[in-house]
Amino acid sequence: MQQSNSSIYAVILALGMLVLAAGDARADVTLTFGTYAADKPTETVRKYRPFLTFLADRMSVRLGERVTIKMAIAKEYEEGVRQLAEGEVDFARFGPASYVRVKELNPQIRIVAMESKKGEKRFKGVIVVHRDSSVESLDELVGLTFAFGDELSTIGRYLAQAQLLDAGITGSDLHSFAYLGRHDLVGEAVGAGKFAAGALKESTYIKLVAKGVSIRVLVSFENVTKPWLASAELDPKIVQAMRQVMLAAQNEEILRRVAKNGFLASQDSDYDIIRDAIEQSRSF
Repeated sequence: MQQSNSSIYAVILALGMLVLAAGDARADVTLTFGTYAADKPTETVRKYRPFLTFLADRMSVRLGERVTIKMAIAKEYEEGVRQLAEGEVDFARFGPASYVRVKELNPQIRIVAMESKKGEKRFKGVIVVHRDSSVESLDELVGLTFAFGDELSTIGRYLAQAQLLDAGITGSDLHSFAYLGRHDLVGEAVGAGKFAAGALKESTYIKLVAKGVSIRVLVSFENVTKPWLASAELDPKIVQAMRQVMLAAQNEEILRRVAKNGFLASQDSDYDIIRDAIEQSRSF
């Protein structure tokens, strides 16, 4: 299994280093896009490559310089956060909790834009149970097991723990809990009966059910859409060109593959709901 995982990440590293550029290889501007694998790393590469090529092409026109974009996919959330905070990547797409964390580490991180979900800044996270589970409410999870995502996951940890706390449940009230990392692993573990319940994003839940994973929604809750972020060192001219492309192309099909309905202008206060959940989760 260890050898298999190493092989997978070797392939991902090779894919991630592919140059995603418009024009020839002699680019005037070379950027590195960073993210982490919230789902399978291969899916992450497949998802972003077309959009990054599109972004490089449109930015090239606006800047009057050829733009090249490379990819760097971190295995874990914390590594991806560190890479942006320390300027190892030029821009990134993070979950809201990771944005709050990277902003703490480097207050000069800037929001380029935030993703839109049908014109809105909010979407759903879910807590699921096995399809045949007798559990019908959160308070019935007392004494049972729970699967969270990554320890820095907005849905997979902070918002889910806030939901449990609102229902009067702390970590000590559960039989046990674990952090499994990716959203798909959480759903699959609950479907396999390894945990009584777990938290994951709604889109991953829909995909898993379509694949036959035996889970159903216990509760759903709101989350803020993901921000695209610029490093502290990235030239403001480049940040502005990137922002203009994202906000001007909301009807582009290739853009909707990443953000369902394009992007929206954003400010730091959009993520105060996440700061509140992170603070609340300290009591878990």
